[in-house]
Amino acid sequence: MREETIARNYASALFDLATREGQAEAYGEGLHAVVALLDEVTGFREFLETPRIDAKQKKDVLRQSLEGRVPAHVMNFILLVVDKRRQRVLDEIASAYTGLLDQSLGRSHVEVQVARPLGDEEISDISAELSRILGKEAIPHVRVKPELLGGIIFRSGDTIFDGSMRRRLQRMRRQLMTTDVSTDQG
Repeated sequence: MREETIARNYASALFDLATREGQAEAYGEGLHAVVALLDEVTGFREFLETPRIDAKQKKDVLRQSLEGRVPAHVMNFILLVVDKRRQRVLDEIASAYTGLLDQSLGRSHVEVQVARPLGDEEISDISAELSRILGKEAIPHVRVKPELLGGIIFRSGDTIFDGSMRRRLQRMRRQLMTTDVSTDQG
């Protein structure tokens, strides 16, 4: 089975439990706390992923590190992941879980590309307009790309809207190149 499929299955199982418990957001925060720990503590990821260290030692360290910081069911879930030797896919599990949570809460992550840095008010306006267009809460992820010259490009799932100045200039150029200009000198 591919790691992406495995991660989706684990995330779905945890999400189902979290939904039944009414703790979907808390479980997501706990799962992301574990992933943050893997990223922030030097050597922790290697410790968990190395096969030379047995699962009992790994679980003892996890209990010491996470006890009281994450919900009990999230702790049990992480220990199960270690038992099944799937700790390498914790990042993907967290990502898949976030996708399920966002879907259930009616949120959509939108990649937004602009030509210049935006202020908080502009980002807020873009978020409101995208939310109106998409019919759900839009969470914009803004990237500055000066080569756009101006305008905006956004991507939500498979939908791409290109309102960049660069795109408009390319379209005008194509139209000018294909226009039949006949001279009438009569």
